[in-house]
Amino acid sequence: MKILIINSGSSSIKYQLIEMPLNTVLCSGMAERIGLKNAKLHYKAKNRKVAEEVEIPNHKVGLQKIAKILMNDEIGVIKSTSEIDAVGHRVVHGGSTFSKTVIINQKVKNKIRELSFLAPLHNPPNLEGIEVAEEIFPEAKQIAVFDTAFHQTMPAVAYKYAIPNKFLDEDKIRVYGFHGTSHKYVSEKAIEFLGSTSSKLITIHLGNGSSITAVKDGKSVDHSLGFGPMNGLIMGTRSGDVDQSIIMYLVNNLGYSLNEVNNILQKESGMLGLTGFSDLRDIEERSENGDVACQLALDMYAYRIKKYIGSYAAAMNGLDAIIFTAGVGENSYVLRSLICKEMNYLGISIDEKKNHVKSRELTEVHDKNSKVKVLIIPTNEEAEIAKQSYELLMES
Repeated sequence: MKILIINSGSSSIKYQLIEMPLNTVLCSGMAERIGLKNAKLHYKAKNRKVAEEVEIPNHKVGLQKIAKILMNDEIGVIKSTSEIDAVGHRVVHGGSTFSKTVIINQKVKNKIRELSFLAPLHNPPNLEGIEVAEEIFPEAKQIAVFDTAFHQTMPAVAYKYAIPNKFLDEDKIRVYGFHGTSHKYVSEKAIEFLGSTSSKLITIHLGNGSSITAVKDGKSVDHSLGFGPMNGLIMGTRSGDVDQSIIMYLVNNLGYSLNEVNNILQKESGMLGLTGFSDLRDIEERSENGDVACQLALDMYAYRIKKYIGSYAAAMNGLDAIIFTAGVGENSYVLRSLICKEMNYLGISIDEKKNHVKSRELTEVHDKNSKVKVLIIPTNEEAEIAKQSYELLMES
């Protein structure tokens, strides 16, 4: 069964064609900078790579170009769109409506559109990707995999805010959580590695957007991102947790509009606000060269994560392993070291030599005295979407 995985963003479409159930990646790539003059189409299959500037005015054209290169006589991997059995779509926000993967129909599309107010930067392009894929791959089943679904197992004590009950009952304001596909994938890999479904894990997804999840016996029981994807950890351009009074002060005393405050907290804060850079590689390099602001930012970044590890270990009454994943989590030995430093009270002790080793596979980086395992597990959201899509089709 061939499943095309689509991750449609505001100006990009990431894709992989995966043969299931063997989980064989036939090709992968991305259409990026959609709507801009220097748009690019990337394609990789076997030993062939393509990266070319092309005109991609909108998502429909982008997906058409992806379909065309998939069927290219020389480097393509299919001869007809009818060979695609299903298209699995990453959808960021499913609210409390979707707790599992679903086959897309008009009712599902209407709900994704309705939930766009909760994820205005993500759900609209996700929905556009679905509607375009329906046109280009009319014979394929369209399937939605929701970032929020994994976190629907959180208990009320974790997902409910201490605000008047009517806001939950009538307006559905609660913790939803994000990056669920990634947290689910790496937690399942960790459980498989540990050899026990009875486990207490903390999965740490660190990228430009970051989040941390408490996973008990395979289920999400607490998570750092909430109603929207802005609170919790310090991120590339997002502030993470701030005192709500700051928002009131910016509006009432400093004259900022709510839109301006939202822009500051979403796009001008985090590591960018602290250092002038949002890419951790730049910040680490400048820190090594003596930049005090960059070193402080790294310390703050790690300190916030350490606090969450402590609180989640307390909430689960124990901890078997912490898992680092995503771009920063998998590649930054500097931050892993800072996060695990002086955590021996919780039984966390890292082996610096192991920590410096780069690997694309599950890697243990704790030392022999560590009671808690410290693991690097490369995330693979596309593989998780393919797996969930395949299982759903097998059930239906």
